[in-house]
Amino acid sequence: MVIPYIIAALVGYLLGGINSAIIVGKLSGVDVREHGSKNAGLTNAVRVLGKKKALFVLLGDVLKGVLACVFGIVLAPDTPSVMLLAGLMCVIGHNWPVYFGFKGGKGALTSVTVLFFADYRIAVILIGVFILLVALTRYVSLGSMTGAVLLPVFGIVFRKGLDFFIFSMILAVMLVWRHRGNIQRLIKGEESKLDLKKK
Repeated sequence: MVIPYIIAALVGYLLGGINSAIIVGKLSGVDVREHGSKNAGLTNAVRVLGKKKALFVLLGDVLKGVLACVFGIVLAPDTPSVMLLAGLMCVIGHNWPVYFGFKGGKGALTSVTVLFFADYRIAVILIGVFILLVALTRYVSLGSMTGAVLLPVFGIVFRKGLDFFIFSMILAVMLVWRHRGNIQRLIKGEESKLDLKKK
């Protein structure tokens, strides 16, 4: 039973490393890691590349999460934890991509995609929380971190079991850690707000 986990982890990580923000940026002659918040993720792609190009970033981040989870399901259809591992490693690959010097994004969008496969009910609730907070504050980072912190809580509420709890705790800690700079800026009142006026 160890082999499926190893294969799922490897494939998930390699898929996650295909960072669409970096790729779309480079195709546009821009390295998003050198502009804006310097994060290789969707929010910074919107700021640096504009909404139209950021749409391809969104699709790419979602697609790799879908592929990683589907691969895990096909590889071990009777072992949900294999899918969870594939999805988790996809997020890790997104954050620390081997193809781009281990300098990637923060993994929020890919995490939500993986969460839909793990439990769509929790995913929908957390997306609702995210949308509400961003609508009220325009701080994407605040919405992302709040969703991350609530993930293990809803795992307990929905009685998802130990595998899911471990998965959700790792995701939550990782996402909050990746947002540590945002936390400091929020405290100082220096965090950038989402601006959807950029074309």
